[in-house]
Amino acid sequence: MIAITGITGNIGSQIARNLLATHQSVRAVVRDIGKGQSWAEQGCEVAQADIYDAQALAAAFHGAEAVFLLVPPIFDPAPGFPEAHAIAASLTAALSSATPARVVYLSTIGAQATQSNLLSQHSIIEKALRRLPMPIAFLRPAWFMENASWDVAPVRDTGILSSFLQPLDRPIPMVATADIAQAATQLLLEKSTGHRTVELEGPERVTPNQIASVFASLSGKPVVAEAVPRPTWAELFKSQGMKNPEPRMKMLDGFNEGWIDFEGAPETVRKGIVPLKSVLESLLAGLAV
Repeated sequence: MIAITGITGNIGSQIARNLLATHQSVRAVVRDIGKGQSWAEQGCEVAQADIYDAQALAAAFHGAEAVFLLVPPIFDPAPGFPEAHAIAASLTAALSSATPARVVYLSTIGAQATQSNLLSQHSIIEKALRRLPMPIAFLRPAWFMENASWDVAPVRDTGILSSFLQPLDRPIPMVATADIAQAATQLLLEKSTGHRTVELEGPERVTPNQIASVFASLSGKPVVAEAVPRPTWAELFKSQGMKNPEPRMKMLDGFNEGWIDFEGAPETVRKGIVPLKSVLESLLAGLAV
């Protein structure tokens, strides 16, 4: 039995489908029991648990051979990341109680960075989980190609891709969620010992200019990338409802300045197979529906 958190999201659902396709037993861990119905209909067990509820999580993980951990993204955390600290405490307590044979935690590129930024939430949780004795794989994927979903409508309407990643010709490690799900599926099925860090990127690094070019090719319309000036970020993010934009800004600085990157040597980083074009095709198709 493999317990999957975040199963209602893009990556978690793909992992579950991968496992079901190979006749693995899956337990869907959901916060809203109603959202587990479709998974029950596909043959999954369903367990209800909130990520902050250690007792419910322990019950959901009990008897599972492997557990996949995906924490909900918090884009506007409170100062000091109290949410991440609470999740870390909940997960460590639940896993200590349930004692699965192995765990896969979906972390992020740059989790080793010492500069405080939005991704430090994963650093906090990784540090807590590394105190546990069971085998844990920390899967650290690159920037999600699917983040371009935020650009689809503006690109369609204006022909402009507004980029916080800059300079516009700087290649950034990116990866498709399908590749993340495939890597996670493999790790869940692999028997291992100890803790290990698995870093993952797509077949090639991508620049904002390349994203604009692929959008243009697919849409048949001119698309140009434009850098969003750094001095405007704070007010822009606040106008969008953020209360504490500094962590997000520092994360973007980390990618742009290069201190958010993979920890291991280049030859140790796993490579996915899904190209940017395939992801953008899917995003454009979704907008057209």
